[in-house]
Amino acid sequence: MSVLTVFADNNPAQPLFSSRDGAAIATELAKIGVNFERWRADRELAADADNATILAAYQAEIDRLVAMAGYQSWDVVSMQPEHPDRAVFREKFLSEHTHGEDEVRFFVEGAGLFCLHIEGKVYQVLCEKHDLISVPANTRHWFDMGSAPRFTAIRLFNNPEGWVAQFTGDGIADGFPKLD
Repeated sequence: MSVLTVFADNNPAQPLFSSRDGAAIATELAKIGVNFERWRADRELAADADNATILAAYQAEIDRLVAMAGYQSWDVVSMQPEHPDRAVFREKFLSEHTHGEDEVRFFVEGAGLFCLHIEGKVYQVLCEKHDLISVPANTRHWFDMGSAPRFTAIRLFNNPEGWVAQFTGDGIADGFPKLD
């Protein structure tokens, strides 16, 4: 189940807020400009559904976001525990960074931990199946897919070139809980 845990950015040992309630998570994240929603497919998806089938099942929701925010492209990304480069990919995104455009992810299956560093706080959002998160451009954050990653996610872009990570050099991510 999805979880939002909020910490002071100088105290990773003592949460200021924690909730598993989707509405409470959405409300708390909206205060900092982050969109959090829960989506449902318009049809059952097989465990081995291909990317085109996954996108078709969520096309109405994708179209709604495109109309609202002007996203120009979308795709599907997957990571599995047996991927030979899983440790390299995990390490790459465990450092605090920003992007020149929104980071929009919808979890079709599996989970990932988004950690947002905003206004003296760290918001750790465990996103799982059916969760959409939209992190605004230039927001300091890091992402943890865990040591045995398992997820499939739809990504939406205004400009895929804008999604290049700009690392902040801040070591804050090292002090906060990771995804097991």
